[in-house]
Amino acid sequence: MTKQQQALRNVLDKFPHSNINIILQCLSSTTTTTCHARQAHAHILKTGLSNHANLTTKLLSLYANNHCFHEAALILDSVSDPNVFTFSNLIHAYSKLSRFADALRLFSRMISHARLLPDAHVFPSVFKACAGLRAFKLGQQVHSFASVSGFAFDSLVQSSLLHLYLKCDRLRDAHNLFDKIAQRDVVTWSALIASYSRRGCIHEVEQLFYEMRSMGVEPNLVSWNGMIAGFNHSGSYNEAVFMFQKMHFEGFQPDGSSISSVLPAIGNLEDLVLGIQIHGYVIKQGFNSDKCVVTALINMYGKCACTLEMSQVFHEINEMDIGACNAFITGLSRNGQVNNALEVFRQFKGQGMELNVISWTSMIGSCSQNGKDMEALELFREMQIVGVKPNSVTIPCLLPACGNIAALMHGKAAHCFSLRRGFSNDVYVGSALIDMYANCGKIQLSRLCFEKMPTKNLVCWNAIMGGYAMHGKAKETMETFNLMQTNGKKPDFISFTCVLSACSQNGLTEEGWYYFNSISQEHDMEARMEHYACMVTLLGRVGKLEEAYSMIKTMPFEPDACVWGALLSSCRVHSNVTLGEIAARELFKLEPSNPGNYILLSNIYASEGKWIEVDKVRNMMKSLGLRKNPGCSWIELKNKVHMLLAGDKSHPQIDQIIEKLDKLSMEMKKLGYSPNTDFVLQDVEEQDKEQILCGHSEKLAVVFGLLNTSPGSPLRVIKNLRICGDCHAVIKFISNFEGREISVRDTNRFHHFKDGVCSCGDYW
Repeated sequence: MTKQQQALRNVLDKFPHSNINIILQCLSSTTTTTCHARQAHAHILKTGLSNHANLTTKLLSLYANNHCFHEAALILDSVSDPNVFTFSNLIHAYSKLSRFADALRLFSRMISHARLLPDAHVFPSVFKACAGLRAFKLGQQVHSFASVSGFAFDSLVQSSLLHLYLKCDRLRDAHNLFDKIAQRDVVTWSALIASYSRRGCIHEVEQLFYEMRSMGVEPNLVSWNGMIAGFNHSGSYNEAVFMFQKMHFEGFQPDGSSISSVLPAIGNLEDLVLGIQIHGYVIKQGFNSDKCVVTALINMYGKCACTLEMSQVFHEINEMDIGACNAFITGLSRNGQVNNALEVFRQFKGQGMELNVISWTSMIGSCSQNGKDMEALELFREMQIVGVKPNSVTIPCLLPACGNIAALMHGKAAHCFSLRRGFSNDVYVGSALIDMYANCGKIQLSRLCFEKMPTKNLVCWNAIMGGYAMHGKAKETMETFNLMQTNGKKPDFISFTCVLSACSQNGLTEEGWYYFNSISQEHDMEARMEHYACMVTLLGRVGKLEEAYSMIKTMPFEPDACVWGALLSSCRVHSNVTLGEIAARELFKLEPSNPGNYILLSNIYASEGKWIEVDKVRNMMKSLGLRKNPGCSWIELKNKVHMLLAGDKSHPQIDQIIEKLDKLSMEMKKLGYSPNTDFVLQDVEEQDKEQILCGHSEKLAVVFGLLNTSPGSPLRVIKNLRICGDCHAVIKFISNFEGREISVRDTNRFHHFKDGVCSCGDYW
């Protein structure tokens, strides 16, 4: 037992004969525990000293500092005539422990029921609570109260008020207050400069930094770190790196916070040379045991596509940290190693590591972005089973997976979850919902989500326009484009891509040229590659292939694979061998490993009966080790997504599907329909061509849906390739013969079949 503890024990032993001074001595001791406080409290009640102001204030303070808020509240309730100090201790303790709502409730009780005026010690705690809750209006009211009370010019009050305005993103109000502060220390200067940095206001930061030094206030490490972190947060990566270098040049030794703030900026700039230099500094200074620094290093190497170095940093960690694990998984996924990322994720889970919401969300997002949509849905289900609650970031990561494979019921479940959790109004969740419903063929629900959003940013407007364009609704796309501008939103390059895409889907050449020219003439922007690709598609589909080719040749930059691909696709539609060969040659240079380009050229040759050229292209593919991507379709039935492959004989219901197809084929032939074998681009007999057509995945999926759903219910099918003309004609017939509404989304657009008619008007 230490001397202090023995002294306290001696005081406690005197309780039966103690006076007020002895009890105060006990409550003031630095070694007094909650247990001692309760003993003293019991003695106070027993001896009738509970009305003694000093005793109750000391006891209340001790309970508050030891987080015994229930006991503190009981004491406060028992005091008949409380003073400011009685309240201030508890308000300060609540604020210090981030129990901001409790602090404000107690402050309200203090001024309304006890009718006590707060002093300079109370206001800073109250402003901190307002800042923590982002309660700006309430903070303004308290500010007015402080002004009336005469404490608004107290330095501590002004400093806490400044932080309130900065936390609530009221930078102009904060700057006005800052200008009125008589004694501005390095803390207030640093706070204001950091806030301007977070806004990316480079000029203002430079000016304030100069003023601070001219006033004789020198920046400290916190000042530099605030600027570095702020610039990184605002996306001003070059400025973040420059501030780090300037700080080091002026003799300030970077700490772990400096390094973990600058590394993300270096990663985003993909400045590997500087990143390696920082890594060397980390090793030299011994910061490689700092968890934040190690996580930032892994993240930096991942962004610089250095998976080997990233893995080395990760495997050298002595004590595994969840932040480093999350960074490692994200880095693998970012560099196309999603299978490895999934394997590592499963290993962490199997080892009993407590994976958090960031871990799960990161993996779900990685799967969604890399074509592993079924895995994303399964991960989301697992996440909830193990008790990790998804947040407002998880849902936008999951919804694209639902949209990709038209998993409407899963998407609706995610929507309901976001409604229950109260973040369905988040703009990112909202825009993801708009996109998901559009991808699942429910454009009306997309519009409903859009209309219900309380605030709409440009992403939301672009999402609904993109949905309309995908569904071939050019009129609605153009109306929304105009409405967006009426609502004060300036279109960006994505907005123009949406409206030009809608024009190309419907062959609206005149309107397409108007919007394309307005990019530069009315909106002072430069057309991007995507816009040229849309125009090439538009011109090519209406048969103006030479005009499309001329546009490519006069582009202000080198055309990419997207532009040449648009021309090649149009050449396939119109069987233009000459321009098709030109486009294909360019694509072979740009994308030598993309089998789709070879297949398109082969199909152009096949459509003209040039079988020798077909063999040459396919031999070229074979020599490069390339294979045609198989046709694949998805359909959701009873909350389960089913995948059907073209020509697949292993499906458990394949015999029933073929039998149903044969019956439908007989009915079609009775009505004069004959299969369009032009879409079988193989040198085989006509009878064999009919059999090949029967194996197309979209037909299999539609018939599978007919067999497993009640008559009259709608069907939704997703295909990974463009729908062929024969399948288009067959599904039109099925929609009328079976009395079904059938939606098919291919790589180009949505086709809504009803009563033997398609929404595309047979133009796709």
